Amino acid sequence: MLSTGALRAHLLAARLAGTVATSREESLRSYRLFAARDPRVLIGIDPEWSWSVRDLIGLMADKCGVSGDPRCTTGQDVIDPERTVAALDAFALRLAVVARRGGAVLIGTGHPHRLLGFYAALADALSAAGCTVLTPAHGHRVDITTRFGLRTYNLHYVRGVALVRGADGKGSGGEPGAHTHSPLPVRTALAAAAASGGPLPGLVIGDHGWVCGAGQLGFEAIGLADTDDPALFVGEAEGVVSVAVPLDDAVRSDYYLPLTRYVLNRACLSQ
Repeated sequence: MLSTGALRAHLLAARLAGTVATSREESLRSYRLFAARDPRVLIGIDPEWSWSVRDLIGLMADKCGVSGDPRCTTGQDVIDPERTVAALDAFALRLAVVARRGGAVLIGTGHPHRLLGFYAALADALSAAGCTVLTPAHGHRVDITTRFGLRTYNLHYVRGVALVRGADGKGSGGEPGAHTHSPLPVRTALAAAAASGGPLPGLVIGDHGWVCGAGQLGFEAIGLADTDDPALFVGEAEGVVSVAVPLDDAVRSDYYLPLTRYVLNRACLSQ
């Protein structure tokens, strides 16, 4: 079993927490866009409250441990590892609850090149515990607006984890799938699940638009988020997202393996 102390040390050594790669400039840009309700940063959330940049800085300081000083405008963001550990514990609790019920789950990622292994291990463990890992709308087309214009993707499942691939069937640079913040893939998947008359997820697990898009539609959603992704933390503050785990979501994929072991052990799902 990975102890809390060992997990905290790993978070800092791998720069999943502590001083992370995300810059203060990147985060502040996201906060400004969120305050202006730019859909590229809302990623599926329709905030009930009015959020100013100062409000968002205060929220992210509370949820992640970044600087709460609006005058701090340069340098690297800092994530408090204690907040990451506490959120991972809450994340594991939600996994344990759905596993005890043997409920249906939907898992998806906008970071397949980094996080596919993390989510796939959760899918395997939840399936072994008697949960149904849903794969609705496999192969369906999703048109997503990007900074390069409208791009066509297809929804695919790899080891029970949803992701999108370009129309040519590939991710960028030979990766397993494409990076996206869009809520359109989860909306497509949930619409297909409803249309089929099959089970709907009791829990949606993922990141970016997968969490925000599902939470906004009333599904319980939990996931991982970096300091320049305020939408998940706003969703958590407003009760739309159940758990948002603050960490760097773009480090090497193998750096997430200890988190997998920790979460599964805390959820009593270790195999």
